[in-house]
Amino acid sequence: MKAEKKYQADVVVIGGGIAGIVTALELLDRGRKVLILDRDGRERFGGQAITAFGGMMLVGTPLQKLLGVRDSADLAYSDWCATADFGDDDDLPRQWARMYCERSCEDIYRWVRSRGIHFLPSIMWPERGYFRPGNSLPRYHIVWGTGQGLTGRLIRLLLDHPKKHDLALHFGHRVTGLVRSGGRITGCSGADLSSGTDFSAAGDAVVIACGGIAGDIAKVKKIWPADMGRFPDDILIGSHPYCDGAGHEMAVRAGGVVANIGSMWNYPEGIDHPDPQFERQGLRILAPKSALWMDHTGSRIGPLPLVGYFDAMHASKVICGLEKPYSWHIMNWKIAVKELALSGSEHNTVIRDRSILGLIRTIFRGNPDLIRQMVSESRDFITSQSLPELVDKMNALTATPDVVLENMERDIRLYDEQIGRGEKFHNDDQLRRIAHARMWPGDRMRTCRFRKILDPGALPLIAVRYRMLTRKSLGGIRTDLGSRVVAKNGKPVPGLYAVGEAAGFGGGGINGKSSLEGTFISNCILTGRMAAGSICGAH
Repeated sequence: MKAEKKYQADVVVIGGGIAGIVTALELLDRGRKVLILDRDGRERFGGQAITAFGGMMLVGTPLQKLLGVRDSADLAYSDWCATADFGDDDDLPRQWARMYCERSCEDIYRWVRSRGIHFLPSIMWPERGYFRPGNSLPRYHIVWGTGQGLTGRLIRLLLDHPKKHDLALHFGHRVTGLVRSGGRITGCSGADLSSGTDFSAAGDAVVIACGGIAGDIAKVKKIWPADMGRFPDDILIGSHPYCDGAGHEMAVRAGGVVANIGSMWNYPEGIDHPDPQFERQGLRILAPKSALWMDHTGSRIGPLPLVGYFDAMHASKVICGLEKPYSWHIMNWKIAVKELALSGSEHNTVIRDRSILGLIRTIFRGNPDLIRQMVSESRDFITSQSLPELVDKMNALTATPDVVLENMERDIRLYDEQIGRGEKFHNDDQLRRIAHARMWPGDRMRTCRFRKILDPGALPLIAVRYRMLTRKSLGGIRTDLGSRVVAKNGKPVPGLYAVGEAAGFGGGGINGKSSLEGTFISNCILTGRMAAGSICGAH
């Protein structure tokens, strides 16, 4: 029998994602010895952030001011609360949300910039909302280099830190339990998956940074809220496969509380990953505003049409309430080239590789290479020179006769006729939202100017089949503003901290029931910094 491995540090961080990395960086800066334990291999150090797009919702930044956006913490907090719809027990999430709106510029934007990480000189405006305020102003800052560049830079800073001798990294280590002694959490235990050896790790504090539950379909199904409609059995995974709630379970056994676990941030625009690395892996389409969103019969979803990038939670609820919880986006080649994009570093090579010339080309000519790639690689992308042939191919993909040509032809022609009457006669909500989107330069660059679907000069037609895609757990381990895990009695569990998605991005659910978008990587940074400061007595 192999002897148990024993590790020792001032602070043990469970999880090597962006939240764990930031926590470790801040602790090293303060002179602490840090041990990071990660279940995955070294080659995937950084977790899901490696594949993320890297957008952050930030308030009152110099970039906003440069672009004429007059934002404020009060306005952002008002938008946040309207979107979050906090419950009566969400006092800590409210506190976290207020702190985020007040300090995101200093504690996230400037912190990132001071570490040699830059943002695109443009801000996007997602989640404007349908029936209630979303983002009143543009706030979505995109990292130049995507999540891969951000994560890579922070990892380099960690590995090259002046006090790197105080850092220990162990991969392939699965933590299964926390250790308590003297009335506080003093370590953890688990298994080294590469050697089959048990291990224990001791420290003055333990930080849980191992994500939420969005990678575990069985758990997602179990907590699926009734107001979201029927659970889609063919739902795809857009999260890290190791986000299985293990950190939540450890915290509860140690006396902590998991709150708002039924709140999740999922997307309705998921497609199969053409080259999956794990079962059910999906990709998220950044849905074109000028495409028509249709149900399984080929009828336009309504009466309020769905428009991409305006309200992901509303769109998800509508689609999960349909007879069959999947949908189609119908467009033509010119719409797709101009507007369609994929979320993540893998398919945003121009931004990921920081190619200025490539970015300029994309702004002026769109991204035809991406569309050709997806048509070639993805079974969810269907093309045709005619509508009847397109419908036949759509039905062939689903092995049903569900899409009715007459339905689709009717709704497309009604939409195209609206466009043909001229802008001053537009009386379609989708066209009104397109007009509003084009008023902001950051969105005008990737939004067509009222493009007809059946334009003969814009063929081929393209249909994209969407399914629901998991992304983030909005709920999580309840924490105070120092990222200390809070027990049922409202007092901290001594020695135990939680950061990032494990903590619901702060407080057990800083976003409430919905997000303003871009509040995930940024909150991994904020919660990690707060944890380090609290451990070291700065909070």
